[in-house]
Amino acid sequence: MATPLTGSQLLAALRTEGLVIHEVRDWRRHNRNTKGAWGPMNGVVVHHTATEGTDTSVDLCYDGRPDLPGPLCHGVIDKAGEVHLVGNGRANHAGLGDRNVLQAVIDEEELPKDRLADTDGNRHFYGFECINLGDGQDPWPEPQLLAVEKAAAAICRAHGWGERSVIGHKEWQPGKIDPRGFTMDLLRDRIKDRLSRPPEGPVPQDPATQQQPGGTAPDPANGGGGSGAGVGGGAGGVPGGGGGTAAGTDGAGVPPATPPMPQHPPYEPFPGSEFFRSGARSPVIAAMGERLIAEGCDHYRRGSGPDWNDAHRKSYASWQRKLGFHGKDADGIPGRITWDRLHVPNTHPTPNT
Repeated sequence: MATPLTGSQLLAALRTEGLVIHEVRDWRRHNRNTKGAWGPMNGVVVHHTATEGTDTSVDLCYDGRPDLPGPLCHGVIDKAGEVHLVGNGRANHAGLGDRNVLQAVIDEEELPKDRLADTDGNRHFYGFECINLGDGQDPWPEPQLLAVEKAAAAICRAHGWGERSVIGHKEWQPGKIDPRGFTMDLLRDRIKDRLSRPPEGPVPQDPATQQQPGGTAPDPANGGGGSGAGVGGGAGGVPGGGGGTAAGTDGAGVPPATPPMPQHPPYEPFPGSEFFRSGARSPVIAAMGERLIAEGCDHYRRGSGPDWNDAHRKSYASWQRKLGFHGKDADGIPGRITWDRLHVPNTHPTPNT
């Protein structure tokens, strides 16, 4: 589970993955949050529009229909492989789906057959509509498929998710057929491969196409703009050497008159990878789990606890991926670099002075 990305975070994540983005009207404030909860987030759902034409498809997904108000997704992916952002928040795209599918997405396990329609997907999933008639004949140009891959990977990367956090509408809601024309297994394989490499970085964008009339431009002072810094809150905002003044000096660089009393450090020191083994039990493990939950790397069914288990391992693997580690470096066993960046609070009380 994860806290929803802000508009600026979503925009930065997509651009950092190498996508061309169009901001449509007032997309940052366009949502259905007054009609239901938005978050915690668990994955990405891919759709096809059953329409043709970029302008008409984008307008439809922004405005919706008389029986289904917009936004109908968060982004529309056109045939040229460009993304049109139409919503930020709850959107009418996923509908009711199978709770067992949701649990499999959370656990990043193989999906069961969708048989139930008992769980609100609009609350838990980002959605991308891809312009395609969905008749099995309308082609999927490679730039469009590449953009679907990139868009889904961007969100997975921002939250520390793997490729199994991406599903098709047809895998979520009984009776749906979208997306039609490629297999979700093939798409997930492409996403897995992409997540094993660093993102491509932003492409040069024409300022005239970045913002359509009525939209709100990113505010750099509030974390906006096209940079990947700050996405996901993990690697981007953690200085390698601590605060802005040298340890043991005041703001002017002059040593304090009286040395501070010895105290425990604010964060737990790395206990070593061998500490995290079957049967291990410690308040340090529980504190680690709470930090993983706060970072949106949550694979716990009943919250964190002091016993090392598979939920801790899966959650820590999400944290490793969020920081850009892959393969055997994202096996869920803490290492010094990722541990130091997690900032696990010290579980020992500060001694009385």
